Amino acid sequence: MFLVEKRYRDVIYYKAQVHLRSEASKTYLSFLWWAFEPIISMAIYYVVFGLIFQRGTEDFIPFLLIGLVTWQWFANTVSHCCNSINNNLALISQLNFPKIILPSINVVMDTFKFLIVFLLLIIFLWAYGFAPTIAYLALPLVLLTQHLFNVSIANTVAAIVPFVPDMQIIISNLLRIAMYLSGILYSIEQLPEQYHIYFAFNPMVMIIDAYRDILMHQQWPQFQQLGIFALVSFIGVVLSTLLMKKMDPIYARVLMQK
Repeated sequence: MFLVEKRYRDVIYYKAQVHLRSEASKTYLSFLWWAFEPIISMAIYYVVFGLIFQRGTEDFIPFLLIGLVTWQWFANTVSHCCNSINNNLALISQLNFPKIILPSINVVMDTFKFLIVFLLLIIFLWAYGFAPTIAYLALPLVLLTQHLFNVSIANTVAAIVPFVPDMQIIISNLLRIAMYLSGILYSIEQLPEQYHIYFAFNPMVMIIDAYRDILMHQQWPQFQQLGIFALVSFIGVVLSTLLMKKMDPIYARVLMQK
C-alpha cells in the first residue's frame, strides 16, 4: 500500500475505517468477534489434533495459537482481496480511480484486526509463562516480512480474479492445502523426514517458525532467511502493483461484459 499515491492513502484508511465500523455494528458482540473467531478456531483444532489424534507438542496451546493467528492474517487478507474488484462494479464503472485502492482497503482492515488479536496473543503468552526477551526486537522485521508477503499475494489475486473468476475457487482450495502444510497443527520435526519436502515450498512455514522462535523459544529468528524473503516479497509487491496498474483501464469493460 505504500506504493499507492499519497493522495489516495487517506481514502484507503477512511474506507477501511468505515467498513470496520459497519462490520462491527452488525453483531451484538461487535469488535469482540475479531478476537473470538481465532479463539474458537483454536479450540476446535486443539480438540481434534491435540486431544483426539494426540498430534500436539509440548506447550501445544501457544504453539497452535501462534501458528493459527499468523496464518489467519495471511489467509484472510488473500481471500478477502480475491473479489475486491469484482464486488465493486458499480464504483468502478462510475469513477476513474486506481483499482489498487480496492484490495488495499481489505489489506488495511485485515491488518488492523490482526494487530488486535496479536496483542491479545502476546498478553496470553506472557500469562502462560513465556516472558518477553530481547528477541522481541526482531518482531517488527517478522511482521514487516509477512505484511509484504501478504500484500504481494493479495494484489496478485485481486488483479487476476476479474479475468478468471474460477481462480477464487482454486485459491480457496490452495489456501486450505497450504494451511495443513504450514506446520500450524503439528511440528514438522515429528513427521518422517521424507515428508519434509512438502513443507519446503510453503513460505508461511518460515514465517510461523520465526514467530515461534521469538515468542516461545525466546531466541532470534533466522535473519538471513527473513531478509532474503522480505526482499523477494517487496519485489512481489512492486510487480503485483505494476500488474494491477497495467490492467487498470480494462477492469470496468471486462466486468460489464460478464
